[in-house]
Amino acid sequence: MTIKVGDRLPNTTFRRLGPNGPETVMADEIFGGKKAVLFAVPGAFTPTCHKNHLPGYLNNMDALAAKGVEVVAVTAVNDPFVMDAWANATGGKGKIEFLSDGSADFAKAIGLELDASAGGLGIRSKRYAMVLDDMTVTKLAVEDQPGKADLSSAERLLEAL
Repeated sequence: MTIKVGDRLPNTTFRRLGPNGPETVMADEIFGGKKAVLFAVPGAFTPTCHKNHLPGYLNNMDALAAKGVEVVAVTAVNDPFVMDAWANATGGKGKIEFLSDGSADFAKAIGLELDASAGGLGIRSKRYAMVLDDMTVTKLAVEDQPGKADLSSAERLLEAL
């Protein structure tokens, strides 16, 4: 079943690279009690994700904060080492939470997995953006094509806030 507005985010596990290597973090540790934006990309460093989707969020951090957003996070079906390298390469480290969903467990739990096996990429996440208020989805925009980042862009999300 696909997550929808009004649903509570499942308290699933993400991974990220910490000072001592990969660490596990629960969704409620990141999003609980906060107004947050979570967006997902099919893959770190892929063209649309790297050149269009993520930069929009990095460029709009102040505007999101002005709308009350306390946490901005991105997730992808990549390992925590790749997500950390992407955070460093884009200047996003320390600004955005880069959350690894390496086995697509989170994407599957919310019904937004994408089968990209035909292109050799396996199971990935659909591209989307959501606004959370204490883990409850208040806005959700899911792209109909993985190569598009329009509905889920930071600019469109700001319009909805």
